[in-house]
Amino acid sequence: MGFSLDLRYQICLQPIELPVFNPVALELLQLLADPTVEIDHVTEIIQKDQGLAIQVLRMANSSAYVGRNRSETIKDAVNRLGGKQITSLAMAASQAALHASENPVVNEVMRHLWLHSHACALGCRSLAISSGHRALADQAYLAGLLHDIGKLYLLKAMERISLSREISFELDLETLLDVFSDMHVEQGVRIMNHWDIPPLYCAIAAHHHAETFDPGDTLLAIVRLVNFNSMQYNLNLYPRLVQPPDALPEISLLKVGDPELVKLEADMQVVCA
Repeated sequence: MGFSLDLRYQICLQPIELPVFNPVALELLQLLADPTVEIDHVTEIIQKDQGLAIQVLRMANSSAYVGRNRSETIKDAVNRLGGKQITSLAMAASQAALHASENPVVNEVMRHLWLHSHACALGCRSLAISSGHRALADQAYLAGLLHDIGKLYLLKAMERISLSREISFELDLETLLDVFSDMHVEQGVRIMNHWDIPPLYCAIAAHHHAETFDPGDTLLAIVRLVNFNSMQYNLNLYPRLVQPPDALPEISLLKVGDPELVKLEADMQVVCA
C-alpha cells in the first residue's frame, strides 16, 4: 500500500451518498429487477429528469440504436428499444455527466475512467452477442459500465478529503492509482450494496479482478475478457492491479476466436472516434 493509513481511514469515513449514481437512472435499474414492470412506468420515471430524458432520447436516436425509425418522444424510444435497453442508455448518459471535476488531476483521471467504462460497456454488449449470448447483452452492457464504479467513488471521496483539509496528502496520480489498486473493489461492492444494485452487478464488481472465477458465470467471463482486452487496446491507462497473464480461460469458456476479438476491438474503439 503506497498511501497512508490516515488517508485510508478518512476515505472509509466519507459518506456513502457521494454522487456516483443519478437517482432516476438508479430507480430504473432497481425497478427492472421486477419482471412485471410496465413500459409506461419506465417512461414516467425517465421523465422525472428532463436533462436525462433529453440525453436518453439523443442516444436512442444515435447511429448505434436508431434502426429504421427515429423516436420523437421517450415513450417512442421505450416502446422501440424496451425497458432494459433504455435503462442501459439512461445509466450511461447519467454516468458520463458524473465523470467531471474542477480539479485538473482528478478530472483527467475521470475522463480516462469514463473512456474505459464506456468502452467496456460497448465491448461487453458486443461480446455477449458475438459469443452466442444475446440474451445477456443488456446485462453485459450495464456490467461493463459499472464494474469500476468503486474508482469513481474513490475519486470523489479523495477530492472531498483534499478540499476539507482534514489531513494533508498529495492528490496526485500516483496516490490515486495506489488507492484504486488497494480499495476500488471493496468500495465498489460497498456502494452497490448500499444502493441496492441488483446482486449480479455486485458480483461483477467483486470478482472482475479475482485470480480465478466460476466457469458457470458467463456474464463475469464476458466482463473479465473485455476488461483484460481493454489494456491491449489502450483503453485502460491505469490498471495498476496485477492482472492475469492471459484471458485463455475466459476465451475458452466463451468459445471466441479471432473474428470475435477483432469485432470486439472495433466496437470498443468507437469511444475514441
